[in-house]
Amino acid sequence: MECLYSTVFSIPLLYHTQKERRKAHSSPTYSFSLVEVGVSCARRMMNFDDYRGIWVYLEVKDGNIAPVSLELLGAGRQLADKRKTELAGVLIGSGVKPRASTAFTYGADIVYVYDDLIFEYYRTEPYMRALLDCCEKYKPEVLLYGATPTGKDLASAIATDLPTGLTADTTMLDIEEDTGLLLASRPAFGGNIMATILCKKYRPQMATVRPKVMKALPPDPSRTGKIVEEHIKLREEEMRTKVLEIVRETTKKARIDEADIIVAGGKGMGSKEGFQLIHQLAEVLGGAVGASRDVVEAGWIDHHHQVGQTGVTVTPKIYFAIGISGAIQHVVGMQNSELIIAINKDANAPIFQSCHYGIVGDAFEIVPLLIERFKEEISKIKAAAGAKEGIANA
Repeated sequence: MECLYSTVFSIPLLYHTQKERRKAHSSPTYSFSLVEVGVSCARRMMNFDDYRGIWVYLEVKDGNIAPVSLELLGAGRQLADKRKTELAGVLIGSGVKPRASTAFTYGADIVYVYDDLIFEYYRTEPYMRALLDCCEKYKPEVLLYGATPTGKDLASAIATDLPTGLTADTTMLDIEEDTGLLLASRPAFGGNIMATILCKKYRPQMATVRPKVMKALPPDPSRTGKIVEEHIKLREEEMRTKVLEIVRETTKKARIDEADIIVAGGKGMGSKEGFQLIHQLAEVLGGAVGASRDVVEAGWIDHHHQVGQTGVTVTPKIYFAIGISGAIQHVVGMQNSELIIAINKDANAPIFQSCHYGIVGDAFEIVPLLIERFKEEISKIKAAAGAKEGIANA
């Protein structure tokens, strides 16, 4: 038996601002062995010198590389530069070779392409066999996946077969420049601490990262790279699953992860009726409505509005946190917003350690004032715009 993981606990993010969190993350930490995972002694010893490069699995959705994969190329570029190595993407699908240029635009140096009709629809078995083939040939040091249904399914299958470790739902990534040890951090123990997961004995080191956690690099159309076309002999009759039909859900839901302005409310709003103030402010600002987990569990709003570890991760230009205490489960889902404005009557609420501007006071007094003032300012802007248009048409 060997210990596959060792876990390092860093200072909880709950009591730190973004700047302090980065400082705390680099501070001395305490290492504890959490769990032993049975690993056969017959498995060969790995020579870590054989493993090089940072890889990103490039998920294809609706004919294009998924946004989370582009975000991971941004994070992977930082890791690769720190290790002075190449950043590669792995592209699997049917008719996907032209998408390789997009990967270069967002930072990749190399793209390994498995382009075959058998990969037309995602299925675990053929995709796993292709990615395993690529890993065994070129031996990456790090392999990152988006924490999507496809990414999670594929990553767990690869981790089982290689074998290696896998850190799920990572919120921070770093790498030791000299050893190449990946530092994959995520909330643990109900979000009360941040755990940095290390895979010391096996390669590649793997992690899944949720959408909107990392930031994609600005696209650079002048960037080029190397395409490596790969092939693996797979026969359709050997596959144990077949895709008969894809039925797309037609229910209309708010995509708060795409909103520029989000007004989010917590249990501090008191009731479902009190939560209507959140809807009113969002409507005035033309924004989306977000919520904390306890609001969703109370039935005040549907789950797809939930922001946080068990909801969606968002990065809007403006994020209002109203009546939200600032539990780490919520903060990890919105901490990368460009501007965070918190309103809470508790001056000691942890949310004030994660915001750019904070207002201490009763939301039921403050929010109506904000609604009234925003309406006035928006009316002035519209009137000024109308006057300019009238002058231009005169």
